Amino acid sequence: MVRRSPQEKKALSYAKDRRNDYGENDKSSRKSIRRNKRTPNRSDRHRASQVLTDAAGATVDVEVAERAENALLAKKSMWYTTRWRKWRDAPLADIVSYKLRRRAELGIDTPDAVAARLARISRRRIR
Repeated sequence: MVRRSPQEKKALSYAKDRRNDYGENDKSSRKSIRRNKRTPNRSDRHRASQVLTDAAGATVDVEVAERAENALLAKKSMWYTTRWRKWRDAPLADIVSYKLRRRAELGIDTPDAVAARLARISRRRIR
């Protein structure tokens, strides 16, 4: 095991630690990811059930069955039209840099102090 200095640990933390920058609560991602993955599948099953129920309600006819099958194949799945994708979290150094710049813009912190901190972050950052 390699012993690291505190400076090396800080640099690794800035490079490897990630933070949620999507704009929502990071805890809610546990539920939201599952929900966003299952919604398109559920809507596709619902649509297929409606088409097949309509076809079954009609008289048993090969032509009706073919039309139902074509209707299912013609309409694209929600996965292809409005696809939701997971978004990776941002590195800690980017989040800290953004927050410091925002503080300077809002006048919370002096621009000189922010510039010094940003220089320190960029020196420590491992690429």
